[in-house]
Amino acid sequence: MARIYRDSYGIPHVRGADVLDLAHGQGRACAHDRAWQLEWLRRRATGTTAELVGAGGEPWDRFAASAQVGETARRAFEGLDEEFRAFVTAYVDGVNAGLAEAEGTAVELAELGATAQPWEPWVPLGAFHAQQVLFGTLGSQLWHRRLREVLGDDAHLLEREDEHSAGSNAWAVGGGRTASGRPMVGGDPHRTFESPGVYHQVRLVCDDPDDRLDVAGFSFCGTPGVQHFAHAGDVAWAITNAMADYQAVDAVGPDHDGPTFAPGLGYRGASETLGDLGFAALLPLLRARTADDVDAAFDHWVEPVNNLVVADVLGTVRYRLAGKVPTRDADGGWTGWLADVHREDAGPDGHVVTANERRGPQSADVGTWFASAHRARRIDELLEGGPDGGGGFAPADFERIHNDTLLGDVETLRPLLPEALRDWDGRMDAESVEAGAFAAWRSALVRRIAEDAAFDGLRAPAPDPLLQPWFDVTTSVGLALPSLVAAGTPFGIDVPALARLAEDDVADAPPTPWGATHRFAPTHVFDTVRHAPLPPEVPDPGLSGDQDCVRCVGSLPGITDAGYRGSVARYVWDLADRAAGGWVVPMGASGRPGDDHHVDQLPVWAEGRLAPILSDWSALTETGR
Repeated sequence: MARIYRDSYGIPHVRGADVLDLAHGQGRACAHDRAWQLEWLRRRATGTTAELVGAGGEPWDRFAASAQVGETARRAFEGLDEEFRAFVTAYVDGVNAGLAEAEGTAVELAELGATAQPWEPWVPLGAFHAQQVLFGTLGSQLWHRRLREVLGDDAHLLEREDEHSAGSNAWAVGGGRTASGRPMVGGDPHRTFESPGVYHQVRLVCDDPDDRLDVAGFSFCGTPGVQHFAHAGDVAWAITNAMADYQAVDAVGPDHDGPTFAPGLGYRGASETLGDLGFAALLPLLRARTADDVDAAFDHWVEPVNNLVVADVLGTVRYRLAGKVPTRDADGGWTGWLADVHREDAGPDGHVVTANERRGPQSADVGTWFASAHRARRIDELLEGGPDGGGGFAPADFERIHNDTLLGDVETLRPLLPEALRDWDGRMDAESVEAGAFAAWRSALVRRIAEDAAFDGLRAPAPDPLLQPWFDVTTSVGLALPSLVAAGTPFGIDVPALARLAEDDVADAPPTPWGATHRFAPTHVFDTVRHAPLPPEVPDPGLSGDQDCVRCVGSLPGITDAGYRGSVARYVWDLADRAAGGWVVPMGASGRPGDDHHVDQLPVWAEGRLAPILSDWSALTETGR
C-alpha cells in the first residue's frame, strides 16, 4: 500500500510502488483531509445536493440534470482507454478507503446527521466537471444578450471579464535571465474563495523502476493526479483561463432532447458534444519530462480552454492554447474544432506572460470577452525591468511580482478622484488609508451610476436562479467602471457630476485603511444554502490587492469591499531546484474546521509569502493518513 507522509503544513507526500498504488494513496490522503468536500462534490456530480441541504440545493440539482453533468462524466469515463480507467478507478478505491477511515471527522456531515457515501468510478470526472462548468461563458452569454437587447450598440460599455470566471496569472522566464541559469515559472489561479479550498496540494512519487515519477502540484479535490500547476523535476507548467467560447446557449423548442440550461434554452459544451473531459491528459502529465511531453499531454485537454505556460531544464519556455475551441459558421453553428493551435517559444533571454487578456489577432478565433490587459502588461513590465538590484531572477523576485498592488486603469479614474487622492500612487495596500478612501468613493460612484434609469430594463430576474449573480446591475457597473468613465457620458449619464456627488457621499467618513474592510471572505456551502453556523470561524485578515491588480483579491465596488475572489493558490517553480521555489493556498491542506492544518497557511498567504516545497524525506513524517 502507498505510504503517506506529511510536511509541517500537513501537505501529503504520497509514495507508491506503481501508478495504481500511487493513485490509491492520493485518493486516501484526499479523503483523510477533505471528507466533507468529497461528499459535497459527489452530490454535485450526481445532482443530489438538495437531499443533503434542502431547498437551497435545488437550483444546482435542476441544472446538473438538465445539462447532463453526470451523464457526460459517465460517457467520458467509459471513453477512456483501459489504463486511464484503471488509474481513475484506483483513485476512487483510495477515496472510499479513506472515507471509511475518516468517518466521523467531518463537522459538516455531523451537523447534517449524514455520512459520506462511497464513490463510483466515474465520479472524479463528474466532480471535476461540476467544478468547472459554470466558469465558462454560459452566464456571460445570457447577460450580454440582455445588455444588447436593452442598451443596443453601447452594450459593450458594460461588457467585461466575468467576475464568476476563473482567471489567473502565469509567466515564465528563460534561463538566461535567472540567477540559477535554469527557467522559472510563476503564477496564481483566481477563483471564488471557498472553504475548504478548491485545490489540494500534493506530491506524488512512484518508485516503479520502469515508471518513476516525482511531481509536486495542485490537484482539484476529488481528481487524481495534478492538472493545471505542477513541477515534475525536469519540467514545470501552469495555466490561465483562455476566456474561450467553448459553450453555447440556444433557443430550443419543446421537442429538444439534448442538454438544456433553463426552460427553452439548449446548452452545448465541448465536453458534452465530445463525451470527453480531458482525463487522458492526467497520466501523461505525471510522466512528463520535457516541455514537449507536457505540450503533447495537453493535446488531450478539452475544457476549460486554457493558456498553457511550460518550461523545462533543457531551456524551453513555451506558451500554447490548450483545449477544444469550436469553429463556427456565419450563423454561429459549430462546424468542427480549432486545429491551428497557437504556440510561441521564448529564447533563454525571453519570457512569456498570460493573464486572461486578448493575445492578438489569434484571439478572435478563441473568444469574445477577455480580461483587461492590465495584469498582463504589468507583469510584462516587471519582467522587462528585471529583479530589484539587478542580476538574474530568483524565486524571491517572483514573490514580489505576486504581491504587486498597482491598480489597473487607475489613470482613467484619476481626473475624477477627490482632490485629496489626485496624487495617490494607485496601490491597493492593506495599510493604505488612501486606498481605503478611494474604494469608498468608488463604491459611492458605482451605486449612483447603477441607480440611473438607463439600466432599468436590465433589472428583471435572471432566466434561472442559478444565474442571478451574473444579472446584478451594480456588480456589472462596478466591474465596468473604467469603461464607463472613459466614455464620458455613457447612456446620457453625467459621470463627472456623479463623481462629485459620490465625493460628498463619503466626505464625513473616518480615515480607514483598505485592509480594514478588504478582508478574506471565503464562502462555505452552509453560508449559501443552509445558513447554519459552522464553528470555528475562519480568520479574516485584511488583504492587499484588488480585482485588477496582479495581486488579485477581488471586491465588488458598490456592494462590498470584502475579498470574495482572488488567488486560490500561488506558486514559484524553479527548474534548477524545486525546493528553492514555493507554494501556498489561502487556508490549508485540511478541510476540517479546528484541525491544525485547516487554516495554517492563511497567515503565509495573506502576507504574500510562500510555504516551502520539501523534497527531503527526512523532513517529512510518515502518518498513514
